Amino acid sequence: MESIYNLKLNDLENFLINNGGKKYQAAQVFDWLYKKRITKFKDMTNLNKETIKLLELNFQIDELEIVKKQSAEQTHKYLFKLSDGSLIEAVLMMHNYGNSICVSSQVGCNMGCLFCESGKLKKVRNLLPSEMILPILMIEKDLNLRISSVVIMGIGEPFDNYLNVIKFIEIINEPKYLSIGARHITVSTCGVVPKIKEFSDFPLQVNLAISFHAPDDKLRSELMKINKVYNIAELIDSIKEYILKTNRRVTIEYVMIDNVNDKDEQAKSLAKLFKGLNVYINLIPYNETSDPSFKKSKRIMQFYDILKKENINVTVRREFGGDIDAACGQLKAKEVNE
Repeated sequence: MESIYNLKLNDLENFLINNGGKKYQAAQVFDWLYKKRITKFKDMTNLNKETIKLLELNFQIDELEIVKKQSAEQTHKYLFKLSDGSLIEAVLMMHNYGNSICVSSQVGCNMGCLFCESGKLKKVRNLLPSEMILPILMIEKDLNLRISSVVIMGIGEPFDNYLNVIKFIEIINEPKYLSIGARHITVSTCGVVPKIKEFSDFPLQVNLAISFHAPDDKLRSELMKINKVYNIAELIDSIKEYILKTNRRVTIEYVMIDNVNDKDEQAKSLAKLFKGLNVYINLIPYNETSDPSFKKSKRIMQFYDILKKENINVTVRREFGGDIDAACGQLKAKEVNE
């Protein structure tokens, strides 16, 4: 039976109209689900018995099982079990400006980036919108807080699950319900060029982040298999097209790996690629994983200074969750392989 959380408001409105219900009842159902957090249709007291029966016969109000929870200062990592037994992870990060959740978009990942733990899991399947929404609801309930921003940067490549991710964004953005603002939602892709171009037509002002990590095709292809399909020139062209269409700034994510991509000449090459573009480069300290050949760069600030001198907007990402394997590149759902 389908999860009710897979439906947008207008999906439920159309279902009710086509099955003898009233359009306004959809808003009532969404209010019970997302505001009052009711988990049984029979507890929706302003719905008549016929509508409740109709909903019970066609949808379920499902929950995920929390298999494991790890907490550190300002970070909580959750391992969830889905209805088919698959495992996914989500991370809650507490900032002084609000609470942010990093959600997964797939069970496993086919991108195979060398430096990423998640890439060592083969893709099993795409997540449904409900399976991206439920971690938000369950973590809010567990920690008794409100999540104000969402980054789709967990396990999986969001643009390899494009339609479900778009629907997920539309649902959590519904103004009267979860109401997570579009500018507080970020999608991160390793560079699926056709989908970047398609995303430029998406009407909501969602943030786009590109995992870049190397300034030349040779190194980027070694680190990221996607570059063998869409090289740097194609990726830069798609970023330019996105900026031209949306007038929105793009984040360029650059993981700093010791003696791999952190040399002075690489900083200069990176600056040359993005000179004059409406981007900012986010330097990410490498979070060490099970692969001993990759280490955190010791030259992050030198790299930063070179980019600054080249008039590139650049930041260094604050580190979260490294002590509980909850940082960028560390999500793996280890229990899958243990």
